[in-house]
Amino acid sequence: MVSSTQSIARWRIDSSLWSAVGLLVLVFLIFEYTELDLAVQDKCYNFETRTWVVDGESAPPRLWFYDGPKIGIILLGLGVLALALMPQNWRAKLPFKDIGRRHLWIAILTIGTVPAVIGQLKASTNIFCPAEIERYGGEMPYVRVVESYPEDNYPDRRGRCFPAGHPSGGFALVGLLGLAMTRRGQRLGVALAMIFGWSMGLYQMLVGSHYLGHVVITMLIAWIGFLLWRRVFRVHRMPEKL
Repeated sequence: MVSSTQSIARWRIDSSLWSAVGLLVLVFLIFEYTELDLAVQDKCYNFETRTWVVDGESAPPRLWFYDGPKIGIILLGLGVLALALMPQNWRAKLPFKDIGRRHLWIAILTIGTVPAVIGQLKASTNIFCPAEIERYGGEMPYVRVVESYPEDNYPDRRGRCFPAGHPSGGFALVGLLGLAMTRRGQRLGVALAMIFGWSMGLYQMLVGSHYLGHVVITMLIAWIGFLLWRRVFRVHRMPEKL
């Protein structure tokens, strides 16, 4: 028989999952039916010089906010994968011996599948990036996901800009949250995902590669992905310490 504690934990996860899905729908509608994306993106673009706040070809910011974080996320994912594949008697000698193998696989699958899902969505939504639209010096019309391209200005190629692909790896680090044994560890896991995700997302906005809505949607999809994998693996553990 399932204990009352397990039932409460399962209910909390299910409640969090449906709340996250509802929030995703609400946020999507807000950005689709308001001018919020353009209002924010206008602040990232100098209409007089026709340039973005950050030059996407500049090496230092690209290293710190594009190439560097991607390498860090890959190495971190490989480290978690190594722990998951490691024999139990080996892991018993490490500081991570108390982390269950299921929790490690949840983290790996979150880090791996969230960018993959985002990539599939980017390939199907046919939305162009800010730097590609006419408002910011490009050649493509500005069209939202729920809109159709005008017949007299239909693009000759597909856009691949929604949701935000680059910060998806950063936000997917929310999967590390499940490895924490304490509430403090969980907060650190969330903070790590937010720092990586938003530093990469803001960089993309400042170079004209994404709108604010794209980044927020990606963040919520990452959170939903983590909750789904926890549900698949029937993990309902709650932290026991502060």
